Amino acid sequence: MQAVVYRGKGEIGMEERPMPHIEEDTDAILRVTLTTICTSDLHIRNGAVPRAVPGIILGHEFVGVVEETGRRVKNVRPGQRVAVNVETFCGECFFCKRGFVNNCEDKNGGWALGCRIDGGQAEYVRIPFADQALTPIPDQVTDEQALFTGDLLSTGYWAAKIGEIKKRDTVLVLGAGPAGMCAMMCAALYSPARIVAADIDESRLAFARRHGLADDFLNPANVSVPDALRERTQGRGADVVIEAAGGKDSFQLAWQAARPNAVVVVAAMYEENQILPLPEMYGKNLIFKTGGVDACSCREILELTAQGRLKGECLITHRAPLADAMEMYRLFERKEDGVIKVALTP
Repeated sequence: MQAVVYRGKGEIGMEERPMPHIEEDTDAILRVTLTTICTSDLHIRNGAVPRAVPGIILGHEFVGVVEETGRRVKNVRPGQRVAVNVETFCGECFFCKRGFVNNCEDKNGGWALGCRIDGGQAEYVRIPFADQALTPIPDQVTDEQALFTGDLLSTGYWAAKIGEIKKRDTVLVLGAGPAGMCAMMCAALYSPARIVAADIDESRLAFARRHGLADDFLNPANVSVPDALRERTQGRGADVVIEAAGGKDSFQLAWQAARPNAVVVVAAMYEENQILPLPEMYGKNLIFKTGGVDACSCREILELTAQGRLKGECLITHRAPLADAMEMYRLFERKEDGVIKVALTP
């Protein structure tokens, strides 16, 4: 079968790989029907994910049809369309029982697919802990609508939830890329007073505006975001900041734009260390929440999608066969042709 393989720092490529097979009684084999490229895949290729294993098949954001299940799999069956969770988790350990599935204590717990074990930029993939990892897709939800359930929408849903958004809040989302736009969608579920999107890419701000994902739009290259937030909030600043950009200055911008006692959610993945300048922020009494997404709300996300309250499919700007993955990687990395997300069909 065809697959996109991480060959080592700086190199990925298309290869022919053998079909996967059941290894544990809790596994399932999935025929991938739609997959995509994530910025995290670029981080892996660039050597910024130390746990990534050279030789693995990339891809952690995909949907498909169950082909085969191990004898202990109870929640899904062959023939079902399913969304795949970005994280592998046992459901039984200390962390899983508390909803902290990113820290599952199993050896393959947390982000494993497409990082430490073979992922979904392929025709078929083995899914460990299938009962936890696979969520049936409602009949009225298409594959494209479900594609981002297990990662992007899970990230946005998690970020909005831990941000503790309230109805009168002003929410600042730094980054109008795919993760940032999903955070905007999910923040809107809490009916805040205002969602402010900030990005240095005017085309992405225009995309977010066109799809009604925010109320205000700021370009940090043209305006002072902290000043603009204070102007909109009687001099206070944002009640909640979701940092989804991961840029050179975006972490600093996040805490500077937050009001005292605000919640700052860092959902971005950085390729360089960030500095927490405690003397500068002393007295702001900020609450920082960060880490890998605890992606255990796929069922709720699919229900919201079926209700029309989450519309992740709007992010798909390009469609191509898996055979064209290398060209789509180039396009996605360079942000050419207005690309936001690519849907690849094996």
